[in-house]
Amino acid sequence: MKLDVKKLLLSLALPLAVGGLSALLSFGMGEYEQLNRPPLSPPGWIFPLVWTVLYLLMGYASYRILVSGKDESAVREALIFYGIQLLLNFLWSILFFGLEWRLAAFILLIGLWILIYLTMRKFTELDELAGNLLIPYLLWVTFAGYLNLGFILLN
Repeated sequence: MKLDVKKLLLSLALPLAVGGLSALLSFGMGEYEQLNRPPLSPPGWIFPLVWTVLYLLMGYASYRILVSGKDESAVREALIFYGIQLLLNFLWSILFFGLEWRLAAFILLIGLWILIYLTMRKFTELDELAGNLLIPYLLWVTFAGYLNLGFILLN
């Protein structure tokens, strides 16, 4: 695979920008520390670090698909799944933190988990490494589902 720096930078920047805009529109995590938190809840400062790494992994995975040279319709389909899950990812923080609609956020998170899984499968069909790069993201969203449900039950 030949390196295309412009596509790589755009692929990395897109999820970072989506995550940053979502955090901005949801007014950050200010109330996180005031909520009753379920066991295993990490400190608030962990989230931006983890999400930055996850967004970079997502971006690199999408780059590998974009430049894979595989069937154009299969690439397009995989990237459509990627885009939809990125949209749901964007909306989650706004629902959970900005609007404080915790149940709606949890329901959205279930849909997000399904879409991440489907995106992983589509990516893996085209590039195994690209699919594997989404595993930490799926695991983190699984953990986020536990936390989200815990916040619903405890607050």
